[in-house]
Amino acid sequence: MSTRTVRVISRAVAATAAMTIGGAALVAASAPASAAGRNGVCDSGEFCYYYNSGNKGSISDFTGSVADYGTKQPSCYDYKGAGAGKGKCIKNEAASVWNRSSKTVRVYFNSNYGGKYQDFKAGAKGNLNSSLKNQNASHKFLSSNPPTGCKTDGTNSKLPSTILVYRVSLNRVDRVTFKTYVKNVLPNEWVTSWPKESLKAGAMAVKSYGWYWALHSTRKTSDGRCFDVYDNTSSQVYKPGSAVASTSSAVDATWGTRMTRSGKILQAHYCSTTTACGGWVTGDWMSQYGSRDKANAGQKYSTILKAYYNGIALS
Repeated sequence: MSTRTVRVISRAVAATAAMTIGGAALVAASAPASAAGRNGVCDSGEFCYYYNSGNKGSISDFTGSVADYGTKQPSCYDYKGAGAGKGKCIKNEAASVWNRSSKTVRVYFNSNYGGKYQDFKAGAKGNLNSSLKNQNASHKFLSSNPPTGCKTDGTNSKLPSTILVYRVSLNRVDRVTFKTYVKNVLPNEWVTSWPKESLKAGAMAVKSYGWYWALHSTRKTSDGRCFDVYDNTSSQVYKPGSAVASTSSAVDATWGTRMTRSGKILQAHYCSTTTACGGWVTGDWMSQYGSRDKANAGQKYSTILKAYYNGIALS
């Protein structure tokens, strides 16, 4: 199997950077936008949480996606229906669901559609799994059915919505939302206090590397489970929950830009210094410290990328 074998910034450096930055930015909960339409009855077209397992207890009904339920009254989303749990905020307080909408709905462990998730197809009714029972923080109505098995919905011109990550130490394959993946790789591969344009160049490299493997991977675990990338330096270092404000901002700022060569997503390699990549052909990899120095000299991320990757187009 082809893997990225080049050396990246040491974990010690990354850890120091993380201590400098602190933690990830907190997202304030917003007041319910459609509270008037929520009546505690699971009507046709709605996605509904139940306080208890087996679709019992009070109901909280929704007609759209919610990124953060909130944790305190009066601004939180709460249970409206009669029964156990009525009046409680629903965040981390749901045991089962009924999806009466026409779309697949994805329940997430974290706010802002992050972390572990469980999908409920249109019409599905059932309990949240052990990872999400009383650990629900957001949900999203998906525009189309998500990929299953080994497939991706990405192309060279369209980002994949998810990527399959092999969690090596856990011997587990997780299907991770692609943007969540990129945001939880960049702070482990770039120093988070570096200049914005260096972080943007890094965000593009991390995204392109993951994008490439989501489209091309034929990797399988020893027992036959398919995956796209490892969660360690055999691919890129992915650590759930490691995203910080500086690197997440860089990912957001460059999310609509793709890096291609001859019309195809570039398998973007990178190394810590100009000599760390060893035998890699010049023009196929970027120096991480070099990106910092060029950014300090006033260069934009697009200029930095074109200085390292030959023949690329940014669009």
